[in-house]
Amino acid sequence: MTETTTLSPAELFDNAIKDYQAGESPAKLIPIFIDVCNRSPKLDSAWTCLSWLYLLDNKPQLAIKAAQRSMKIDPFDAQTRINLAAGMLETKTSGVREHIEMAKSLVEAAPEVHEQVVANFKDGFARKPDWASLKRIEKLIFED
Repeated sequence: MTETTTLSPAELFDNAIKDYQAGESPAKLIPIFIDVCNRSPKLDSAWTCLSWLYLLDNKPQLAIKAAQRSMKIDPFDAQTRINLAAGMLETKTSGVREHIEMAKSLVEAAPEVHEQVVANFKDGFARKPDWASLKRIEKLIFED
């Protein structure tokens, strides 16, 4: 991983995504994404990634908070809604349905969103094969 203090938030983000794709652990990437989010608090994709990493690291409460921050910036991001719903399911928080329904409508409306969400589900199951809340969300979004 690269020294973080000399890089811009965008460079940090891009490098962290590459490290994630290369198999780096969520625990090692979370501090980098926290730094990116602190330095670029309106970068919704960084908050969404941080939320995903928290979910992978079994920290659903923190995942919910990061997803909520992302959702305030972009309420029409399907992955943010999925992350929020997963965190809510894992903490037994009510209100999941509205996020699932919004994610489902966003996935159905745009082929590129559909492809990205499918890829993210595959990635999630590869990293956390028995992820019950994500399996439930996948079923709700893709099965009628």
